[in-house]
Amino acid sequence: MSAPCADASLAAGEPLGATATEGAEWLLVEVRGAWGRDAVADTALPAEVRAPLAAFDGKVVLVRRPDRRAGVTLFRVSVGELEGTAARLELDSLDELPGVDPGRGEPFVGPVVLVCAHGRRDACCARLGVPLYDALVPHLAPDRLWQASHLGGHRFAPNVVWLPAGVQLGRVPPERAPEVAGLLAEGRIPLDLYRGRTIYAPPVQAAEILVRSVAGCDGVGDLRLRGQEADLVTFATPSGELTVRVEQRPGPSVPQSCGAEPEQAAQWSARLESSA
Repeated sequence: MSAPCADASLAAGEPLGATATEGAEWLLVEVRGAWGRDAVADTALPAEVRAPLAAFDGKVVLVRRPDRRAGVTLFRVSVGELEGTAARLELDSLDELPGVDPGRGEPFVGPVVLVCAHGRRDACCARLGVPLYDALVPHLAPDRLWQASHLGGHRFAPNVVWLPAGVQLGRVPPERAPEVAGLLAEGRIPLDLYRGRTIYAPPVQAAEILVRSVAGCDGVGDLRLRGQEADLVTFATPSGELTVRVEQRPGPSVPQSCGAEPEQAAQWSARLESSA
């Protein structure tokens, strides 16, 4: 029997950097109970509920909390480089979803933390994600922490997405839950667990990660993307601009999910080109 995908990726030395899922617009919908492999299409939702979710121009993520028994919470999130926005809308049931505009909910200030626990999509997400969620519960307010459906990159489980910052973390050990929760509350990124920001494409993610390392910047708002031209990416830092050259290279051969055959992963290398 092959090793679980998260174990295989770690054993192969596959780096976390520049692997974040891409998405600027997010719709989070509370759906209790089991989720199908495809969170929307394969879950027991009425057709009239699936239709607006399928039509959403962005990422739809189902969320749940084990302590919740009634009501439905929606979050409409727009990720921005400096400041994203989040609106929360409370419904009595999913039957109310068709025809409502989640963006017209109450503004929600502060982090929304998602931990992938989508076991029917990949076993590693449940095996590793649920213990991390449980470890984070004492350190985050209940309305800020949710179990989530597929967030991208099963083999980097346990996966965390922090909204509206659009920060994705991977391989987060449960024992580091207090530290991670504290950093997120301060608007800071645990850089050794950092996969990238969801508003950037992979080559820009790779450049940003290097710039953060060189400049010593772990604050979400510390950097500004100044431009991208071919394989050159420039970020503004508090101490000046840094330009990075990014190249795609073959990565290790790893299974993309549990039970899949290994395949060569994409990998990005970045080197400092110049500073201004």
